[in-house]
Amino acid sequence: MHRWTDIAETPESLKPCVVTLGNFDGVHRGHLAVIDQARRIGAAHGLPTVAVTFEPHPIAVLRPHEAPDLLTPGRLREDLLEASGIDGLLVLDFTTEFAQQSPEDFVRDTFARGLQAAAVVVGVDTRFGYRNSGDVSTLRDLGDRLGFEVHAIDDVGGETRWSSTSVRAHLRAGEVAQAAVILGRPHRVVGTVVHGHHRGRELGYPTANLSADSLGLVPAEGVYAGWLTRLDQPVGTVDRTMPCAISIGTNPTFETQDRRTVEAYVLDRDDLDLYDERVMVEFVDHIRPTLKFDSIDALLEAMAKDVEACRAILSTIVPG
Repeated sequence: MHRWTDIAETPESLKPCVVTLGNFDGVHRGHLAVIDQARRIGAAHGLPTVAVTFEPHPIAVLRPHEAPDLLTPGRLREDLLEASGIDGLLVLDFTTEFAQQSPEDFVRDTFARGLQAAAVVVGVDTRFGYRNSGDVSTLRDLGDRLGFEVHAIDDVGGETRWSSTSVRAHLRAGEVAQAAVILGRPHRVVGTVVHGHHRGRELGYPTANLSADSLGLVPAEGVYAGWLTRLDQPVGTVDRTMPCAISIGTNPTFETQDRRTVEAYVLDRDDLDLYDERVMVEFVDHIRPTLKFDSIDALLEAMAKDVEACRAILSTIVPG
């Protein structure tokens, strides 16, 4: 996938093309339905597929106090879009000046002139241009004038419409399995393994602590079953993706002022040295909320039960 940020630098090999537009936060099943349709149309016409998106999220610029916590910021989103099979990703710098463009100026300069779009595929609720004044009807009118087809995809997901907002709500409630239904995969957080207090190792459950600058929305505090993938290891490598128990919280049993952390214990493994490795943690199911225990023995008993619960859940699932 070719990625670029300046419409003037669009590769000639990607013109003309079939275009899709969106923020694509989460790259969930609703987004993928639109992308898949764009790819089908592109294949039928022998044309590449290009996704157009923005950085930062428009709401973060226009109404910062309302800006959503991103499910898949930066590289996470780009990796998922690449996996969707698109040929190009144009990431436009969203500024207050950019937001002043009329719908017609945006469509003419970006779709018609810049990308030479033969077709544009969007969701039915797509809005664009100054104060979101452009919609699908606007796009169709402009397509007739500027020479490209417009295809609008209906909402998908039935009564529980698949949306990034719905995924965020599920994750904040610890409902990672429900979030995965909308995403089409487990939610993931990516970060570098750093040193913590080493309490897990002392208790017999060494954990990989993710750095504070990890990418991806961190779910509600609690214990989860999931997978840990060592991203620096080649695909197919033994011990690249492993079952784990994930803890999110501040370690209340120890009564310290710990920051909220994501820690993953790879089941039955105390021989791994993951420090400084870049890893991906995927959340499959919720086990229990974070609790404060009266003693270390009570904590150890609970951790043993957590591991057994994770083992039972993950034994029936193939990762990836």
